[in-house]
Formats: sequence, structure tokens, C-alpha cells
Amino acid sequence: MTYERTRLIEQRFVKTIELITKKQLNAGQLALELSVSKPTAQRIITELKRRGYAIRSIRDDSGWRYELVGLPKSSSSKLVA
Repeated sequence: MTYERTRLIEQRFVKTIELITKKQLNAGQLALELSVSKPTAQRIITELKRRGYAIRSIRDDSGWRYELVGLPKSSSSKLVA
């Protein structure tokens, strides 16, 4: 179980991409879906952006939400479930 924590973190990244693709979620809502704190949800988004995912924050009539607008260009940055 040496890499169990790393595997769980990677799974969380995959779930985050799935969630923001399917639902309109802000940091608080994303945190609830992932069962993490709001700062952790924000760190996840920051890490995904660092890995090349184009994620932007959108403000509309219902408030703020994340939107996935592009995937990483290099295959080494892609997430694997």
C-alpha cells in the first residue's frame, strides 16, 4: 500500500474532471461532491490547471462555477482512472 495515497489523489483528480464536465459546480459544491474542504477543492483545480487542463471560473446568473474548456496537449499529462 505504498502508493495508496497517491492513487487516491489521482482518482480524485479524475472525479473532479468528470464532475465539472457534467455539472455546474463552484468550489464549495465541488468540495461537497469530493468530500474534501473548499481549500482542497481549490488546490485540486490549481493542480489540474498546472497539468494542462484548461479550467476557467465562470460567473453567470446563478453565481460562480468551473468550466472545462480544454484538455492537456501532451499525453503525459492525461489522467488515468
